Amino acid sequence: MSAENKSIHDFDFELICEYYARLERQGPGSPDVTLKALSFIEGLSAASRIADLGCGTGGQTLVLARNAPGQITGMDLFPTFIEQFNRNAQALQLQERVTGIVGSMDDLPFQEGALDVIWSEGAIYNIGFERGLNEWRRFLKPGGYLAVSEASWFTGERPAEINAFWQDAYPEIDTIANKVAQMQRAGYVPVATFVLPEDCWTRHFYEPQVAVQREFLEKHAGERAAEELVANQRHEAELYAQYKACYGYVFYIGRKL
Repeated sequence: MSAENKSIHDFDFELICEYYARLERQGPGSPDVTLKALSFIEGLSAASRIADLGCGTGGQTLVLARNAPGQITGMDLFPTFIEQFNRNAQALQLQERVTGIVGSMDDLPFQEGALDVIWSEGAIYNIGFERGLNEWRRFLKPGGYLAVSEASWFTGERPAEINAFWQDAYPEIDTIANKVAQMQRAGYVPVATFVLPEDCWTRHFYEPQVAVQREFLEKHAGERAAEELVANQRHEAELYAQYKACYGYVFYIGRKL
């Protein structure tokens, strides 16, 4: 891992939590995109069970809760995020239907065949796209849905700089066609695939970080780790601005066979 291509996971977890807990979303996305993905999912009722894995502080989860029936469990590895998640749910008076729990994607606390929907925006990479598709499938009911957004290549070839960055950060990044094929091999019928618009990266993710970075650096003045974390995030934003024609997030929605 080169210094220029540090991944967010190379930084101290507590520092990462403190930084990202200040943001409504911990990755690219938007309420409109969440609702668009939700529009492809049929048959939900008050008895439905939905799990949002890698939910962060719940920006997208609460959009789901306001627009879909059923019980929703948000799960994240970081207790700081889950504490904020549950506060946010309570503030919207959704605590009767929405609960945040601390847990790991590779050890889900659900019964097999218990879930109608598994949701994960920008987080399945933590376990790996293909592994997540295969391991999570058993927790879905027959005909249950998997809806995830995932970093993907838009082009077959790309400049060396951005290719090296992503090979360091997430070697499993691949083309849309290959991701859909992986979904089919894992036992899902592809229902919908769409590219997240540019504003999911700019207006909803990178731009809100500007004020957060200023406050974060003021609080941690002179601390090298904090300065490197902010520099890393700024570098990612610069790469996206330069190479956004080559990659982005894609929503993949599949139904369990």
